[in-house]
Amino acid sequence: MKHDPRLIAAAVVLAVVLLAAGPAFLPPFYVRVGQLMLYSAGLGLAWAILGGFAGYASFGHSAFIGIGAFAAGLVESRYSGLPPVLLLPLGLAAGGLACAILSAAIAYPILRLRGTFFAIAMLGVSHVGAEVTNNIDFFQGALGLNFPPLAPADMDPAAFYYELFLAGALSILLISWLIRRSRFGAGLLSIREDEDTARMLGVPTERYKRVAFVVSAVLTGLMGVIYAHSLGYITTESVYRDDTNLSLIVYSLLGGMGTLFGPVIGAGLLVFITQVILGRLLDFHLFATGLLLVLLILMAPGGVNGLLNRKRRPA
Repeated sequence: MKHDPRLIAAAVVLAVVLLAAGPAFLPPFYVRVGQLMLYSAGLGLAWAILGGFAGYASFGHSAFIGIGAFAAGLVESRYSGLPPVLLLPLGLAAGGLACAILSAAIAYPILRLRGTFFAIAMLGVSHVGAEVTNNIDFFQGALGLNFPPLAPADMDPAAFYYELFLAGALSILLISWLIRRSRFGAGLLSIREDEDTARMLGVPTERYKRVAFVVSAVLTGLMGVIYAHSLGYITTESVYRDDTNLSLIVYSLLGGMGTLFGPVIGAGLLVFITQVILGRLLDFHLFATGLLLVLLILMAPGGVNGLLNRKRRPA
């Protein structure tokens, strides 16, 4: 069954308009839930460029959230006299650059590892980053960093950051779509299926992996900068979080590993379950995430997208 591209484009535009108008009719609680959904979707999409497309599942992407957030906070505190309209671009540039430099520096050695070894190595990178930020006074991880308010005086801050998260998530979705449709994206998928065979067929696997790693890290860091501003104050513990590392994997598994919209679906479902359905059981979140992951692997290994595709197929 073929889909009319014009209908798809119209549906996407309508969805974006409805999402952008969300703060105008949603109660304050659901605006904040929407913030978390959009933030999580952006992170899930960024993670999936490496973990979903190339098959290199990272257990330590919160390292880039923390690096981006702290780099932005340190630079912005030095130029705090600038108007807010200039501070955010400056922070995004600093956070993205810091993530690009670090990811490019560690890409060659760490991407020589595969599977569980790569996943655990990335978890180590996250923990080392947290320790460095927390114990070296220059980074102020233990003391914490303040971020200046950016929202215009006539706009609710929650609505302002909702729109920022929406812009970030849509930008990463567009980048992911362009990658998926490109020769580069096809190369990443071939690496996921069989890296050795892809190399034999002429795919520049090492270069493609390094580029995917850096792009994924930078996009994750940019979302981390927006997240830090939405909090207003961060410490090491608020950005280097192991539950975030776990959640990023669950988003793709829940929605459909390696698919474009899988992380978006997974993020929306998991945030809704943990924040709305289980909102009063804060200590239950990690247990619920783990239980959901086990049930998903047993009942729907292909995620929500896999279930939908099976239902569409004729019997």
